[in-house]
Amino acid sequence: MATKASRNNSVFPREDVQTIFSRINVPLERFKGTDLGKHSPIDGEKLCELGLTDEAGLNRAIDDAQQAFLRWRTVPAPERGKLVYTFAELVRRHKAALAAVVTLDCGKTETEALGEIQEVIDICDFAIGLSRQLYGLTIATERPEHRMAETWHPLGIFGQITAFNFPAAVWSWGAMIALVCGDSVIWKPSEKSPLTAIALSGLMDQAIAACDSAPAKLAQVVLGGAELGRQLASDTRIPLVSATGSTTMGRDVAARVGARLGRSTLELGGNNAAIVSDKADLDLAIRGVAFAAVGTAGQRCTSLRRLIVHESIADEFVARLKTVYAQLRVGRPDDPDVHVGPLIDERAHQQMASALQQASAEGGSVFGGERVLEDQYPDAFYVNPAIVSMPAQSDIVEQETFAPILYVMKYATIDEAIALQNGVSQGLSSAIFTTDMREAEYFLSASGSDCGIANVNIGTSGAEIGGAFGGEKATGGGRAAGSDTWKAFMRRATNTVNYSSSLPLAQGVEFDV
Repeated sequence: MATKASRNNSVFPREDVQTIFSRINVPLERFKGTDLGKHSPIDGEKLCELGLTDEAGLNRAIDDAQQAFLRWRTVPAPERGKLVYTFAELVRRHKAALAAVVTLDCGKTETEALGEIQEVIDICDFAIGLSRQLYGLTIATERPEHRMAETWHPLGIFGQITAFNFPAAVWSWGAMIALVCGDSVIWKPSEKSPLTAIALSGLMDQAIAACDSAPAKLAQVVLGGAELGRQLASDTRIPLVSATGSTTMGRDVAARVGARLGRSTLELGGNNAAIVSDKADLDLAIRGVAFAAVGTAGQRCTSLRRLIVHESIADEFVARLKTVYAQLRVGRPDDPDVHVGPLIDERAHQQMASALQQASAEGGSVFGGERVLEDQYPDAFYVNPAIVSMPAQSDIVEQETFAPILYVMKYATIDEAIALQNGVSQGLSSAIFTTDMREAEYFLSASGSDCGIANVNIGTSGAEIGGAFGGEKATGGGRAAGSDTWKAFMRRATNTVNYSSSLPLAQGVEFDV
């Protein structure tokens, strides 16, 4: 593994959370309370105490968001883009401080935390350009002297429920697009990583205050657990709800939104697989597999969970991968020399330990997976990433465990490999490592990967904001970030204009009175 920059080159401000918030001029006290004690996954230390939003508070937020929407929808889209530009400049200015908050909040390493804040900046840049490209269509009409077109209009309040592992990026993928589309935003972050949301919403408040056309309460944060999310999903005043998290949570959200005929976009579980062909560049594959499997301590929805290796190279490849794993540095994520930080909490560690135990019972051979640094950090949960050689795709392999566990299986033919990859309920991200053009194109074809993301010669994680992000099957079918996902944030109207003096009807229908 490549050696990272030395500790002396760290860009992090090594300060407590209150000092960091003061430096970005965001008052942490606005969420002060005693409902939630926020502890850092780095060492278990309590960082602060926060107040949660009750039902009445959520109702007030929704009322305020509706009033803000009624004003914001009349602002020209390029002007709305200026708000996002102002916010992006604030994020650029405070990138290091925001990354430090991400690390304190969810335990990401310095480089990954900086990368996440860069994603916020990138989607802002995308949204600013999009604010001048919200195009409709002119449609051919069968009637003379008529014009048919489609127009796109702001939708309303965008309700967003996000997970702990990407406390900044996932919100920005939706919120920045929603804002340029003319919507207002209510964000319920995970109660496991609320500090990033408070920091970013504070900067957004500063941007709103600096833009004359932007109404107050245009983008709000509410803090709470599952019950607050259920209330948000059930409220008929919110036409669009986005949810990122477990499949179980997504089914609940979809049912509540669907019951009131609202819209939902879901990005849920991802039991992602990579195929390593006997025609692969193995050096490239090793690097791609290692980061995809251990990055963010395996706590990405796109983390690599299943490795499907051609039987002729499997033993060699796994041996090399174990050598790489043995070199991984597990430790405090605010140390730039560390590769793997902590799991988010004790429950995550318990789930990992249980999964490894079940894998062993199902015939798996486990390498790694031990808890480490327990003496130094008894209230934090650091683990060695695990490689588990499996005889088949058993029950535990078909489940997603949100931890650095990589199940390895062998295959003989490309059809067998694709069947293994597609043979789980989730369908988020996938990859193949091969130098064979036919294998690569087959993998990308309708007969290949059934996932929303299909990569060739790169890992399953690390998507760029320009493409639509999301997956199929139990992953929920939703899309976020780039491409044409903006259409989910707007309502479409088909318009027909008759500029003649007659009234011909479509399909040749005649009606004379």
